[in-house]
Amino acid sequence: MSTAPVSKARIGIIGAGLMGHGIAQVFAVAGHEVAMTDPSEASRASAVDKVRRNLADMGLDVNACDRIRVVASLAEACRDADFVFEAAPEKMDLKQQIFVDMEAAAPAHAILCSNTSVMPITQIMERVRDKSRALGTHWWNPPYLVPLVEVVRTPNVSDASVAATIALLASVGKTAVDVKKDVPGFVGNRLQHALWREAISIVEQGICDAATVDMVVKASFGRRLPVLGPLENADMVGAELTLAIHEQVLPYIDSTPGPSPYLKALIDSGKLGFKSGEGFQTWTPEQQDALRKTVLDHLMRMNAQEKEAGRDAK
Repeated sequence: MSTAPVSKARIGIIGAGLMGHGIAQVFAVAGHEVAMTDPSEASRASAVDKVRRNLADMGLDVNACDRIRVVASLAEACRDADFVFEAAPEKMDLKQQIFVDMEAAAPAHAILCSNTSVMPITQIMERVRDKSRALGTHWWNPPYLVPLVEVVRTPNVSDASVAATIALLASVGKTAVDVKKDVPGFVGNRLQHALWREAISIVEQGICDAATVDMVVKASFGRRLPVLGPLENADMVGAELTLAIHEQVLPYIDSTPGPSPYLKALIDSGKLGFKSGEGFQTWTPEQQDALRKTVLDHLMRMNAQEKEAGRDAK
């Protein structure tokens, strides 16, 4: 399989919502031409303005928006593409049909990518005829600030398709990782939700309240996570100590093979989080806005620091 050079790749994006317009922004900023569509006329109409506001807020050149072309149909978005990224709602039937349509509309060399956070990539691609060019690319929200993209293999994808996708993503500044098995949650969400399951269990057992759980994470191992991963930490303290701790702690960590009854009870009582003003904690509109701003400012600072460190290293 051959693809156009990374520096001149043409990008198609199916879905102009939260993830779709953010992915378009990443490629446009890096100099790629993007054709994006969405079945919603309102989403198509607002997508470029959202990117423009993001770029202005980040102090980046808003003229990058000129490289984003919003089109009316999936066929037009795919027609000349070297890579097509699907960013549709998390509905299996919908995604499967989109990939049938993408394969029919895109050039034979185009690599077809699904942005899903947990859905099985192999199942999404069941109806694709040439499965050697179909794979998963799990971007994290917001895609223009979080570096990771998990490139998820299926049993039928070619090494060439994986390598070309990783090369493209690396060229636009993403941290692209090769996930060798298509398992639910891939890598990042399996790790994240293992932590969430235990966090919910601690509150359910009355060990401490939700605010304390979050504070413990942010004020302890959370401080190290940007520079010290869990397995690096295990090697640092030693495998013997890690085993000793596991022998003492793991029998008491929650291993419920399904969603927490406590979480279901919250939902049944109408405590849905930000959208209802109360979930594990209560949230005023001002508190919600403040937390969103804190997260975005933090991510922007981290990205700026990493770019500065990269320049210093040259």
